[in-house]
Amino acid sequence: MKVALFPGSFDPFHNGHLEVVERAGKLFDQVVVAALRNPQKAEPLFSLAEREEMLKEALAHLENVRIVSVATLVVNVAQEVGASVIVKGLRAVSDFENELQMAQMNRQLAGVETVFIPTSSDSSFIASRLLREVARLGGDVSAFVPKAVLERLDQRFPR
Repeated sequence: MKVALFPGSFDPFHNGHLEVVERAGKLFDQVVVAALRNPQKAEPLFSLAEREEMLKEALAHLENVRIVSVATLVVNVAQEVGASVIVKGLRAVSDFENELQMAQMNRQLAGVETVFIPTSSDSSFIASRLLREVARLGGDVSAFVPKAVLERLDQRFPR
């Protein structure tokens, strides 16, 4: 069985992420979506437990997807879940340089390959940091996030 790991902070999970998971689900037998605590990013909007719950709701329609939340190296997670591939979404060329560097490091550390899935132009501009800012300022992000995420954003930032 080919298992792929799709890691990210997912704070919040959005339709660009959803597109990557759905497409990866067609390529691999199982996709493990891992919500990670990224110490290089500012304090998260949602806790790991909240993000894991949102992911479970947003991805419930996909039978070959499972969710985990962790605070460790991605390659450790890949080994724990039996993934031979890490899936990363690319929005633009600017994402590639950083993602390539991480892919090379992951391969050197654990022999785990990385597969890049480019998002469609409908999703290429969506970024979690922008969604947090728009939601915080009372903007409508309903077109960019799954229903489960929108509900929690609306609770956090009532319009």
